[in-house]
Amino acid sequence: MQIPHLHPDTIEAVRQAVNIVDVVAEHVVLRKRGQEYVGCCPFHEEKTPSFTVNPVKGFYYCFGCGAGGNAITFLMELQKRSFAEVVLELAQRHQIPVRTLDSEQKQALQARLSLQEQLYEILAIATSFYEHALRQPIGQTAQDYLQWQRHLKEDTIQQFRLGYAPAGWQVLYTYLVEQKGYPAALVEQAGLIMPRQTGGGYYDRFRDRLMIPIMDAQGRVVGFGGRTLGNAEPKYLNSPETPIFNKGQLLFGLDKARQAIVQKDQAIVVEGYFDVMALHQAGFTQAVASLGTALSQAQIKLLLRYTESKQIILNFDADPAGQRAADRAIGEAADLAYRGDLRLRILTLPAGKDAADFFTDDGESLEVRRDRYQTLLEQAPLWIEWQIQNIIQQYDLSQGDQFYEATQALSRLLGKLPNAALRSHYIHFCAEQLAGSDTRAVLRLEESLRQQVRGERWHGRSQKWQRPADYNLRQAAEEQLLRLYLHRGEYRLLIRQTLKARDIEFSFSHHRWLWRQILAIEEEHCAGFDPYTAEWPLHSPTETGTQLTDLDLVTSLFDRLEAAEEASLITPLLHLDETTAISLNRPELVIQAAAAALERIDIEKRCRHILQSWRETVALILSESPARETLRYYLDHLLADSNSKIDDIPGVAPERLEKLEKLRHEYYQNRQYLQQLDQQRCLSLAAIRSYS
Repeated sequence: MQIPHLHPDTIEAVRQAVNIVDVVAEHVVLRKRGQEYVGCCPFHEEKTPSFTVNPVKGFYYCFGCGAGGNAITFLMELQKRSFAEVVLELAQRHQIPVRTLDSEQKQALQARLSLQEQLYEILAIATSFYEHALRQPIGQTAQDYLQWQRHLKEDTIQQFRLGYAPAGWQVLYTYLVEQKGYPAALVEQAGLIMPRQTGGGYYDRFRDRLMIPIMDAQGRVVGFGGRTLGNAEPKYLNSPETPIFNKGQLLFGLDKARQAIVQKDQAIVVEGYFDVMALHQAGFTQAVASLGTALSQAQIKLLLRYTESKQIILNFDADPAGQRAADRAIGEAADLAYRGDLRLRILTLPAGKDAADFFTDDGESLEVRRDRYQTLLEQAPLWIEWQIQNIIQQYDLSQGDQFYEATQALSRLLGKLPNAALRSHYIHFCAEQLAGSDTRAVLRLEESLRQQVRGERWHGRSQKWQRPADYNLRQAAEEQLLRLYLHRGEYRLLIRQTLKARDIEFSFSHHRWLWRQILAIEEEHCAGFDPYTAEWPLHSPTETGTQLTDLDLVTSLFDRLEAAEEASLITPLLHLDETTAISLNRPELVIQAAAAALERIDIEKRCRHILQSWRETVALILSESPARETLRYYLDHLLADSNSKIDDIPGVAPERLEKLEKLRHEYYQNRQYLQQLDQQRCLSLAAIRSYS
C-alpha cells in the first residue's frame, strides 16, 4: 500500500519525540565522550571512530565521510527508505497519532496499523495461554521433555516463555474466539488457527506441541515454533507468514542477545531453538538462531547493527545436514564478507554434536564444557580458511588428477575475493597447504595459483558485462599473442612485459591451460633461475646450452597434449599455415594491437558497469523526489555534458549527487583511455610501412 502524505503536525511531533541517541544506538555501537557519543560510521569503512551524535542538538555528523542529519535522515540513509516510511515507523513506535492529508488513505493506513496492534495483542494472549497450559497436568510430558531431555532450568524456561499447545482440535480457538471474543478471521491472520477444508469452521494450527515464542528485536511475540512431542510431522512447525511475521527478517533470541552482542562484540548464530537456549543457559548469551537452516543477508545485516568488529560466528551441526546449512549461510553472506563488511567465522563442534548436545552430554562438568566451547570459539577459523580446508580434505593430493581438481576449486574460491592483498595472502596460504614443507614447491604452486586466480576473476567479470561481439575479438587477440610466443621466441620477453604492464590475463580456459604448460616447460629449462620474476633471463643459456628464446616449445607441448582435454583447441595454435604465418610478419605491431584490443574489451565492460550504476542511482533519486520527469531530464543532461558541475538540488541528498559526480568522472576517464587504445589498435599507414 502506498503511504499517504503525512500531516506536518505528525512530522513535527515525531521530531520532538524521537531521541537521536536511541535511534542511532540501535545500529551503531556508541560510547559517551563528554556531551556527545562517538562510534564507527555506518556509511563508510573506518576503524577509528569519527562518527558523533549530539543529543542536545539532535544531530549526527561523521568527520570521515561528511554524512550528517537528524534521526529521520539517519534511518532514511541507513535503511534506504523514504521519508514517509521512516516517520510512520517512528510515530508508531512512540504512539503518536498519525494524521494524513488524504482521508481515504488515512483510513487505510489506520486500518493497517490497527491490524498489526491487534495481532500483537492476540499473540501475547496466546503466549500466556501456552505458558499456563505447560504448568497444568496436560503439559507434564512437555515439562519432562524440557527438564530431562533438554536439561533446561526453570529460569531458562521462563526467560524464553516456553509453553504447551494442548492436543485438542479447538482448545485455543475456543479460548480466543468464544471466550475472549476475538474474530476468527483475525486469529487466523495471526497464524494460530486454520479453516477446515470441508464443513466450515476452524481448528488449531498447533496441537500437542511444545511451543516456542518467536519475538522481534523489541521483544514482541510475532509467531511460534512448535516442536512435536510424539511422531507427528513435521518435527518443527513454524507460524505462517503474517503481516508481522517474516522469518527471513527475524532471528530467534535476538531480543535477549542484543546487549550481549554489543558487550562481547560478536554474535553466535546456531541452527535451532534449543541450541540458543542451551548457549544462553551456559552463559553464551550472544547466541541467536535463524528460523530454518538458511541465514539470509537481511538477518546478517540485522546482527551487524550490534557488533562493532562485524564478527559473526556460525555454529552449525557437524553432521552433513549442518555442513550444508553452513554452506548455504556462507553463500548468503558471501557478498558482505568479500567486501570486508563482515568477519565471518565457522565453529564446528566435535563428534557431530550440535550446541544443545554439547552442553547436555553427561561426563563433564558445565565449567569444563564452557571452557572447551570458549576455546573453540576463539579458535574458529575465518570462513574462507574453513572453505579452503574443506576443499583440500575432499581430494587425495597424492593423485595427480585430484591435485589438479583441488587447485581448480581453490582458484574458483580465491577468484571471488575483490581485495588484492587478501587474494595474495590466501594464495600463499593455499600454496603452503598444498606443498607442505617443500619451500620450492610452495613458490611454484603460489605462482600457478596466482595465474589461475587471475583467470577466474577475469572470467567472472566477462560473464556479467561482456557483449557477444567481445567473444570473437578476445579469442582472436589471445590466439595472436600465443602464436607469437610459440613461434617467434625473440619476442617472448616483449610479450611477457606487455602482459604484465597491462595486467592482461588469458580468459579462455584452453588458453590458460596452454599458458600454464608453457611456464612449466620454461621452468624446467631455466637452470635454477626463477621464471616467474621480472628478471627472468629469457636470453640466458640453459644447462644444455639452449637459449630460452630458442627453446622449441611446440615440440615439448606435443608431448603434453596426448591426454589433455584441450588438445583439439590447442593443436591449431601449434601449426602455422600460410594465413597465420603472414599474420605474424609484424610482431611488434601485432603485440601492441592485440594487447590494446584485450584491454579495450575490459575498459568497455567497465564503462557499461558505470552506466548501470548511474541508472540505478538516478532511479533511487527519482523514487525520493516528487518532481520526477523534470529531474530525470536534468540528470540525463548531466551525463551527456562532462564539463557542467553537478550543483545542489533541493530535496536530493548530497551523497547521491556526489556519487553521480564520481561516476561521471570515472566514465569520461575511461572513455578517454578508449580513444588511446583505438589509436594503438588502428595504426597509421606510415607506422605499418616502417615495419616493411
